Amino acid sequence: MRPGDRGAASLLVVAVAVGGLLLMAGAARLGGALVSRARADTAADAAALAAADALALGAGDTRALAAARDRAAANGARLVECRCGGSVAEVTVEVPGGPLGRPVRARARAEVGAACGEAVCPYHDPFPDG
Repeated sequence: MRPGDRGAASLLVVAVAVGGLLLMAGAARLGGALVSRARADTAADAAALAAADALALGAGDTRALAAARDRAAANGARLVECRCGGSVAEVTVEVPGGPLGRPVRARARAEVGAACGEAVCPYHDPFPDG
């Protein structure tokens, strides 16, 4: 071993350890972002389906909006937009905890099928008291 080589292996080990830590931190952030995206998608789907269910039961646009807002909140999201009317419900929700602390948004659309356009719908009424 030459006198100038002493401690070179230690520097290499430190560099590899720091590189590994940086890779793990990046993977953790990416994983967190993917989880936030999945939560937002789930909340948007649930909110759109709740609004469409209310529309199918003839509860009206206001009740559909309330159903979407309640279902989004139950899934840890905030309803940003709801275009509910006729037989279509389109919602946008937002969940906290995205990359760099920014909220993650997701959109979903649900449409009432022809079978529920009848006076009698096979689904449970979410608004039994009117």
